[in-house]
Amino acid sequence: MKKLWVTLLLGLGSGSLQAQSDEIQQLLLNVEKLAQLKEILSDLERGYTLLESGYTTIKNLAQGNFKLHEAFLNQLLEVSPAVQNYARVAQLLSQQRQLLSEMQTARAQLGPGITASERAYVGRVYTRLYEESFKNLESLTLVLTAQQLRMSDQERLAAIDRLFERGQAQLVFLRQFKGQVAVLALSRRRETQQIQRLFQWYHP
Repeated sequence: MKKLWVTLLLGLGSGSLQAQSDEIQQLLLNVEKLAQLKEILSDLERGYTLLESGYTTIKNLAQGNFKLHEAFLNQLLEVSPAVQNYARVAQLLSQQRQLLSEMQTARAQLGPGITASERAYVGRVYTRLYEESFKNLESLTLVLTAQQLRMSDQERLAAIDRLFERGQAQLVFLRQFKGQVAVLALSRRRETQQIQRLFQWYHP
């Protein structure tokens, strides 16, 4: 009988020990999984920190580049004293005044030898020159006015040079055209005078 109780107790003890052993094994597995999970979370945190740091660096660089670019573009909107005091500016203004003055004089001096249709043609030519002169002055104003055009000093100076050369070409054309009109008017006057002399000769 005693042997039976001992056997039962030993059996129960071994079952309890087995259960405890299983629980311990499971606990160890859980602890191991938790450690792995913590390691994964730590890796994720490090990765996120690196990503955030990289993003911040890129963002700062991008903002810095944008600000530099913006400052450069804003500077292009300003007009430096070197451009404002460029000698060609005064020369261009004087040139355009001369152009307008010569056109006004030429219109006033159209003689009687010019027909109505010829006067209309001359008028159209002078009107075109007036318009081109106005465009030159308008373009010059834009180049010399801040906050209007994004141009470097060199680009502004080059633009002024082009306007001056265009004005010179207009002035040369005007003088040549005036000369042709004057020759035509003189030829017509001589023609008229010759006809009048012939008329007087044959009709005294």
